Amino acid sequence: MATIEKINSLHEDLQNHPVYQAIKTREHVKEFMKWHVFAVWDFMSLLKGLQREVTCVELPWKPSPYPKDLVRFVNEIVLGEESDIDGKGGYTDHFTMYLEAMKEVGADIYPIQNFLETMDDSNLPAPIKNFVSYNIALAQSGDCHKIAAAFFHGREALIPDIFAPLVNEIKSKQVDCPNMLFYLERHIELDGDHHGDLAQKCFDILCDNSQQRISEGHEAAIYSLKLRDEMWTYILGQLEG
Repeated sequence: MATIEKINSLHEDLQNHPVYQAIKTREHVKEFMKWHVFAVWDFMSLLKGLQREVTCVELPWKPSPYPKDLVRFVNEIVLGEESDIDGKGGYTDHFTMYLEAMKEVGADIYPIQNFLETMDDSNLPAPIKNFVSYNIALAQSGDCHKIAAAFFHGREALIPDIFAPLVNEIKSKQVDCPNMLFYLERHIELDGDHHGDLAQKCFDILCDNSQQRISEGHEAAIYSLKLRDEMWTYILGQLEG
């Protein structure tokens, strides 16, 4: 199967994953968030890895060697993800927004807090550990086209299609979690519109019509999507267990 066809197939599988329909109660939402928060965190790490490579975040400052439209695209995404409106008249980053949503429903935040304090993933379930370790290694690799591919195909292009069924299930089951719904709907709005387009432009510019870079990027995206599917399947098992 051609790589782009494989990406589309994995995208569709995730869009139709049974994990969404398994969410029926507040307890299910809590369990889902306990593990999904790791994807929220390393999303920011992928983005900052892209920003570190494309823009200048070192001192003394020097102009980026990359096209200025690419620099602007990356910084625009960072602005929206790292300092978005919080729905309460202020601003926040999306990871903090998610943690607040977890606290609202009483979800267990110890696993993510302990991981961030120790950076020790030895106690994490294998599907969560594999997902995080791959994305962090990719973010630190310096391979901009691969980072951009995973960020676009594995995140920005995917999120609206996997969050929409999640929103539908939460609303249909009348689970009381307004902060979680705000987080999900905000991402559907941003990633389904502005950020998705910017992420695709970033990937296209970084590949610069190089078939080798495009192919390498697609392979990174495929692996990222497979790991997301494994994460979703693990969470499904926890909900049904």
